[in-house]
Amino acid sequence: METVVVLVAGGHGVATSLWCASPDAVLVRYDLTGLRSGVVKRWVDGSLEVLELEHGCVSCTLREDLLPLLDALGGRVIVDLDPALEPEAVCLALRSRPVRVQAVVTAVDTSTWLAEATGDEELVSDVPGDERTLAQVVVGRTEFADVLVVVGAASAELDAVLDRLSPGVPRVSLDELPAVVEGLDRVERFDQVTGSLLRGAPLEPAGDVGVVHFVASRPFHPMRLHIALDVLLDGVVRSRGRLWLVSQPDALLWLESAGGGLHMGEIGRRTGDVQEIVAITWKAAEFEITSALREALVTDEEWALADELDFVDPFAEHEMEEL
Repeated sequence: METVVVLVAGGHGVATSLWCASPDAVLVRYDLTGLRSGVVKRWVDGSLEVLELEHGCVSCTLREDLLPLLDALGGRVIVDLDPALEPEAVCLALRSRPVRVQAVVTAVDTSTWLAEATGDEELVSDVPGDERTLAQVVVGRTEFADVLVVVGAASAELDAVLDRLSPGVPRVSLDELPAVVEGLDRVERFDQVTGSLLRGAPLEPAGDVGVVHFVASRPFHPMRLHIALDVLLDGVVRSRGRLWLVSQPDALLWLESAGGGLHMGEIGRRTGDVQEIVAITWKAAEFEITSALREALVTDEEWALADELDFVDPFAEHEMEEL
């Protein structure tokens, strides 16, 4: 029997509510608060089992328990994810299994979402070495969802942010959720590196919410870019970018930020000259972001002498780290 999975993130009883409306489904829930000591709590239809893992890590929980469990269950399974288990990582792990993900559902708490998504608070986690911020988790699971369950009274500003972060994704109440999920058949999308950075999001501003779309055909000066990136850490919900540095002419770099956390890394060989960065802003001066990025590009003289100049590069491979 085929296993069909609905992944639920964000809590607020969404998974339980969906399970109650789906009499033939199995509810699986994880609690990873004891992971540091190698203990994971798992409920299957309300029956608790305490698992002891040889290595206390998220990947072990996925590999040693969740994936084999889903293989064995068959039928429809609703998985209530612990915050340490991000939907995108679970979907990636399931690509090699005989399991179909029907939908990813994320709860959006209207009373806290914007503050969490633009902050720099560290995620409260018992996972060893987990350095993610709350913003990275909140934004990531919202951006990756097929359905958003709105918990509380929505605001025009939050609606405008979600229109740009998750364009076209339905936003529903708990009562509406079962019918919406029944009509879904998730299409995989792991194309953030090569796909459109805008994803059909509206570009025009809406109140304090806006979108910055920065494009340039010349490289960045590494040190000036390192300084300029501070503008993406205040009043920015999400930024993504593909870019290249005059000091690393053959490398294509990827930039991603959520709230006050940002990281960069090399993703391959550069095949063109276009820099592209998209930022969804809330209460930020968009012209300041554009100006800072433009001033970080190399000048005509620097570009002409690039082979002769010795650029100090804080993004060199051995120094690349989360900023």
